[in-house]
Amino acid sequence: MKMSKLFVQTLRENPSDAEVVSHKLLVRAGFIRKLTSGVYNYLPLMWRVLKKIENITREEMDRAGAQELLMPFVQPQELWEESGRWGVYGAELMRLKDRHERGMCLGPTHEEVITSIARDGLKSYKQLPVNLYQIQSKFRDEIRPRFGLLRGREFIMKDAYSFATNEEDLMKEYQNMAQAYKRIFKRCGLDTKMVQSDSGAIGGKISHEFMVITDTDAGENDVFYCDSCDYAANSNHAISKLPAAVVDGGFNKKEVIDTPNTHSIDELAAFLKVPETVILKSILYIADSKPVLALIRADKQVEETKLMNAVGANEIRIATAGEIEEIMREHGFDAVAGFIGPKGLNDINIIADKTVYDMKNFVVGINQTDKHLVGASLSDFPNIDKYYDIRLCEAGDFCPQCGKPLKVTRGIEVGNIFQLGTKYSEPMNAVYTDVDGKNKPFIMGCYGIGISRTAAAAVEAHHDEHGIAWPVAIAPYHVVIVPVNINDELQIQTANRLYEELQRAGIEVVLDDRDERAGVKFKDADLIGFPYRITVGKTITEGLVEFKTRQGEVMDKISPQDAVYRIIAEVNKILA
Repeated sequence: MKMSKLFVQTLRENPSDAEVVSHKLLVRAGFIRKLTSGVYNYLPLMWRVLKKIENITREEMDRAGAQELLMPFVQPQELWEESGRWGVYGAELMRLKDRHERGMCLGPTHEEVITSIARDGLKSYKQLPVNLYQIQSKFRDEIRPRFGLLRGREFIMKDAYSFATNEEDLMKEYQNMAQAYKRIFKRCGLDTKMVQSDSGAIGGKISHEFMVITDTDAGENDVFYCDSCDYAANSNHAISKLPAAVVDGGFNKKEVIDTPNTHSIDELAAFLKVPETVILKSILYIADSKPVLALIRADKQVEETKLMNAVGANEIRIATAGEIEEIMREHGFDAVAGFIGPKGLNDINIIADKTVYDMKNFVVGINQTDKHLVGASLSDFPNIDKYYDIRLCEAGDFCPQCGKPLKVTRGIEVGNIFQLGTKYSEPMNAVYTDVDGKNKPFIMGCYGIGISRTAAAAVEAHHDEHGIAWPVAIAPYHVVIVPVNINDELQIQTANRLYEELQRAGIEVVLDDRDERAGVKFKDADLIGFPYRITVGKTITEGLVEFKTRQGEVMDKISPQDAVYRIIAEVNKILA
């Protein structure tokens, strides 16, 4: 490809709405352009990257025994009603009606559609197990699209679904997909961690995410991991063992005392001269429009996804100050935030974290403003009878597997795998006939990779102050040839000869034949992120060109022929 013909426009300034590196660089380097909120045009350079990620994914999925199909982007309401998700999926589901007033939606995911395909096409245990996958655009109406391709509304995804007759075959396919994912991301030049995660709206009992570890602002979740063993988990799923702490307040007697103006845990601990570990923190939430009281040791934080799962809710948020006061009045109390507790809230769902179970002689709110109970015990509150792990882990907590300290980093999710079980097959009556002639529901698994998200994550992981530094396997082109002066006959002849030789060798090459200053060409080459650059300048009179690798910024002066051999060898080695 000649640069003069390449459809690309680079920018020197970051777009005003871009917050993260990948968004800034993909726009500046001419890979994407915003169409509307959360929706982007994939320009030619980006499309080449996406097709390469797709092809790597397709090759590894086929190698793993999965079969590709393509399902409709628009889905009928009745399928979602069969699964029970039409009314609970949330506002991210883009609902619409056709001209006949039939309810439809834009597919954010395809569990219902694939289950209907299996229901119609897989009748006998002899046809199982099987894994079907597609690569297709999805749409989720995010309330706040941000971070460019990392959290857009429309995106490209590979989703696969397995069907089996038993848990053993499901586990085999789950492990098969995990290994395929590791190969896919390694081939894409990404270092990922497979971490335990929450299943979210997809459902299922067991799930893992594949996270690209990054120190940029684009990291969506904290990932807790252990260097001494293989434990790794998303923050909404991570568990840990706690260091020893003082959990007995040591009060001589149980009594209600005045605690004026102690609206925060810090203020209360300072006023009473006690550690936060002997204070029982009470936080009122609204889960699917119903109040839920979460209890936790005051030096710890509630992980809201864990709490949401504990109560079986679809949405959860902290109650407002007005809602707290109203709920207190409904139960005969006059209290504001900072002074509430479990006393007398017998008809409210109370969820206590496991840290509460060991507390003795503790401090707790009693639903009276400016007052707390000290010397309390769990026997004072018989309505506390549900103990769950709803605690947010912290760096330095101990690994649940080996007991060594946990570390934390930021990660970008690029893939996920779920053991769905019969979550969709049972309500949708998707059954097969077993060896005894009985109908049984499929045991299902679900496996997703964000294709466009993977491209953005690659930019987050591979960039510098000059621009993108694409891994060779997914770069839009492998090498750019830059003649410094296109009016110099020897330079342009050498550049053209290199261009033709590399093309014949199957190397994807761009010749920057523009009549521009060398500095402009170099800046564009670094911004776009070509893995290799051959500069043909004045040293060609000595039989030398400048050879540069984008990652690592290695620069050598070598002969034109050596540059050709080196690129062919390195690219073929990486792509082999």
